[in-house]
Amino acid sequence: MAMSKKNSRTIMVANETYKWTISPNSGYVVLVVELEMGVGRRIEVYINSDINDFWANFPHINNLDLKVIKPGDVKNIIIQALKDGWGPKEKGKPLIFDLVSEKINRRL
Repeated sequence: MAMSKKNSRTIMVANETYKWTISPNSGYVVLVVELEMGVGRRIEVYINSDINDFWANFPHINNLDLKVIKPGDVKNIIIQALKDGWGPKEKGKPLIFDLVSEKINRRL
């Protein structure tokens, strides 16, 4: 199923336009990326972040991991996924990664 245009952003990497969005969860967020046209394989990158707990725990936030994903981070993740064999035009189940120290590790 293609990602909603309303809830996603676009980014161009290597002359291809991708859509991306962040899905919040407790203790982590999931970055989802696919081609803008919405066909093909997507990637899902799990990122440790307590950003969604910020307001619930305010002002006691010193021990929270407040990782925020910026467009530059998304670009780097896309480049890494492409080097790791992601074929965004291929059909198939999403490729799942974990982001650890700015590097993506593929889940098997």
